[in-house]
Amino acid sequence: MQDTDMGALASQVLWAAFGLAVLFGAIAQRTHFCTMGAVADIVSFGDWSRMRMWALAIGVAMIGFNTMVALGWVDAGKSIYGAPRLTWLSAAAGGLMFGFGMVLASGCGSKTLVRIGAGNLKSVVVFVVLGVAAFATLKGITAVARAATVDRVAVELAGGQDLPALVARGFGLSKGLVAHLLSVLLGGGLIAWALARAQGRSADVLLGGMGIGAVIVAMWWVSGRLGHVGEDPRTLQEAFVATNSQRMESLSFVAPVAYAIDWLLFFSDRSKVLTIGIVSTVGVVLGSALVALASRNFRWEGFAGAEDTANHLGGAVLMGVGGVTALGCTVGQGLSGVSTLAIGSFIALGGIIAGAVLALKYQVWRLGRMA
Repeated sequence: MQDTDMGALASQVLWAAFGLAVLFGAIAQRTHFCTMGAVADIVSFGDWSRMRMWALAIGVAMIGFNTMVALGWVDAGKSIYGAPRLTWLSAAAGGLMFGFGMVLASGCGSKTLVRIGAGNLKSVVVFVVLGVAAFATLKGITAVARAATVDRVAVELAGGQDLPALVARGFGLSKGLVAHLLSVLLGGGLIAWALARAQGRSADVLLGGMGIGAVIVAMWWVSGRLGHVGEDPRTLQEAFVATNSQRMESLSFVAPVAYAIDWLLFFSDRSKVLTIGIVSTVGVVLGSALVALASRNFRWEGFAGAEDTANHLGGAVLMGVGGVTALGCTVGQGLSGVSTLAIGSFIALGGIIAGAVLALKYQVWRLGRMA
């Protein structure tokens, strides 16, 4: 394969990723898909509708990804989620920080992009601060702190931390078969639970859950199948085209926000190239904007006051630092990561939900004191 062919392949991957991100943004705007909102609905009103939507999306993503594993198309071990080194404390602590932060900032990374598309100026500020905090945690001052503390606590697992690899190795079975069976068991269970009640079978829940889940699977295919090169002619090594991690990727919205800001700031530096993560951030905003404008829900919104500003700034910092520490956000770990059945992703997801619940309880407590 010639270099020109690599360029053409990168273009195909980027356009496909962009189109899928537009679809993600459009569905999220139309159905109000939001992890923080799902947790808040339960804590505040006892309403499980959006949680069923989220569970449906996870179930679809699990089955879709692991069907591709069974077919030999992708391998969880070739993503950041299936690495042999399980940094469980980073996943838990980072998830806790991210979950608390997303409540203060009125939504996670993906919701921030969706809200920008609908005219929310507060989310523009969150986007910038989240991106700066995330970049600092990737390569700056908080990266040093992260590497010197939580990242040092880890468990080494031979062959990868995804459940199919662990079970297959332990029982001497085919990883593809185990992946298929586990995904049907776990993913199918989530889908069955989501659809068990009438609230889980509404049009919005079905569109949001099945649509978002399908987008995650499609993005895995684009990066792990379409964008996979067995031997890059420039390096003579296996490569995944147009990814920041040099591994296959699906959607995530913390580190990619940092890379998007970095690309904008150093645009004239020819080493800064577009990646799946960067075009995805733009695509989600565009998809949300198209639906918001078409449905006449686009409206400008700013901060209500100093306290509102402080909450959003603090939340953005926590999401940036926590998201990178945990290797992902509600989408990066809660959908893309969990779809690989990686242990670290389940730990991060638990931390995110716990952090969100704590933040919601904190807000209720604070309002009570003010009253």
